Amino acid sequence: MDVIQLQRKMQEHQTALIREGFLDDQFKQLQKLQDESSPDFVIEVVTMYFDDSENLLKGMARTLEQAPVDFKQVDAYVHQYKGSSASVGAARVKSVCIAFRNFCEAQNLEG
Repeated sequence: MDVIQLQRKMQEHQTALIREGFLDDQFKQLQKLQDESSPDFVIEVVTMYFDDSENLLKGMARTLEQAPVDFKQVDAYVHQYKGSSASVGAARVKSVCIAFRNFCEAQNLEG
């Protein structure tokens, strides 16, 4: 498979992710920041996002396992995760974070 075919497949996959609501236009904006002087910009930003996501999710899990649950701390993790998700265009994750913050506000552990 040549480079042009790979680029076309990548574009088709990205279009599908946007159409299905996993990504939004912010991801396209992120791509526009990549140029010849920083050819790996998107990869670097998304890699940092995944690393940060892992740490935030671990922090949330630890906090949710403590009794009593510190909902303010959980909400702080979720708020940070929502912001970083929005900045990379992870639309569906951002939406889940919004719902999660509502559960934190209601101190609904089951939610």
